[in-house]
Amino acid sequence: MAATIDELLHALTRAVNTLSDTDIRFAVAGGCAVYARGGPISDHDVDLFIKPEDIGRARTALVRAGLRLSEPPEDWLTKAYAGDTLVDLIFRPNYREVTDELLDRAEVMRIGPTVAPVVSGTDLIVDKLLVFDAHRLDLSPLLRIARDLREQVDWAQVREQTSHSPYARAFLGLLADLRVIEEPTR
Repeated sequence: MAATIDELLHALTRAVNTLSDTDIRFAVAGGCAVYARGGPISDHDVDLFIKPEDIGRARTALVRAGLRLSEPPEDWLTKAYAGDTLVDLIFRPNYREVTDELLDRAEVMRIGPTVAPVVSGTDLIVDKLLVFDAHRLDLSPLLRIARDLREQVDWAQVREQTSHSPYARAFLGLLADLRVIEEPTR
């Protein structure tokens, strides 16, 4: 069942307020970051990027705040629930560790009723592009996101960081063909 925007923002606010009361660095990512940056409303979950060494303390803090933990089979995130709304604590998105450098690039922004660091537009698009594979290749949602956020993204950095992915290269070519972004200079 998809969460409403109010449910997502409530869960996000609970998690952000909890982590803000600690010294754990984090940044909002995923659909809530897209929404904060002016893109379409998310209806999926709350994604927070956290450094691997801080996951244990973040889990403890969220449990103390009343969130319920769940043990996922994946080895790159942990899950918590605020009511029925999923909050993913991601420490290795697309097999790339969350680092101080990534968190340093985050910008503090308003997201509904709360204020939190939000991953940069560039980091957000890189993360979204690296999800593409032969089984996950629905370009439509990311096309809209890329159009909405295009002026917040360093597309040369996106090309560099995703150059190993044929799916990302194809999507960037589509964006250039549609004149959403400029062709790379050669």
